Amino acid sequence: MDLLSDILNVVRLSGTLYFRTSFSGQWGVQVPAYSNVCRFHYAHRGGCYVRVGGDGEPLHLAEGDLVLITRGADHVLSDPAAAPVSALDDVVKSSGFTGRGALVVNGDDFDRNNTQLICGHFAFAEDADHPLLAALPSFIHLPAFGAISPAWMEESLKIIKTETSGASLGGDLIALKLSEIIFTQAVRAFLADQGRDVPGLAGYSDPNLTRALAAMHDDPAKAWTVEALGRIAGLSRSVFAERFTEQLSVAPLTYLTEWRMQLA
Repeated sequence: MDLLSDILNVVRLSGTLYFRTSFSGQWGVQVPAYSNVCRFHYAHRGGCYVRVGGDGEPLHLAEGDLVLITRGADHVLSDPAAAPVSALDDVVKSSGFTGRGALVVNGDDFDRNNTQLICGHFAFAEDADHPLLAALPSFIHLPAFGAISPAWMEESLKIIKTETSGASLGGDLIALKLSEIIFTQAVRAFLADQGRDVPGLAGYSDPNLTRALAAMHDDPAKAWTVEALGRIAGLSRSVFAERFTEQLSVAPLTYLTEWRMQLA
């Protein structure tokens, strides 16, 4: 299993909720915080603003953009007019949303002037603890996500929309599993681009370090030494140890020990 897949498998990433939203007119939704979860919002049609944790300037989510809220922080989704904000539970109750189809607010699901979001909610194991997850920023914004991702990603989003719109047998499971793929692709895209300069994450796009990381993941019980890992990375012992610690914010053998504990 490749490095990222191995990490997400061990921390037991699983889709737990998936739905579409359709907002028209003036609207604002306060999404509460949850622990051990990650959420994403994909702007399938139109756009909106996202404010994570109530701090800083709101993020503009344009059509085709995706935002990944990595640690379940509270956040507000709203239209550009910054309408009064309502709690998510109140919005769901007043809209009559049953969990099927789209959550429709102030309009019609087929209104061409509305904002449609595809939203996913993921859970991690309660004891999930990995340097990669800890180093991710509180949110990740991927502009034009459909364009930077493989062609099958856009098709996956279309399939999800279809599955959540109808009552076909197995539709919910298909949507949840495809949404896990979207999360994985979003993290992969972030690591390959924006994450290259982020302390704690830069090592996951460094080809020398990823060879050593893959070796530790392939055989975590082996009595690894910094020298042996350096040889796999194609670096001297000292250069390897320094680069690993600088780019991953943890020493090589400390990473190995923590990974063994996570496996246990």
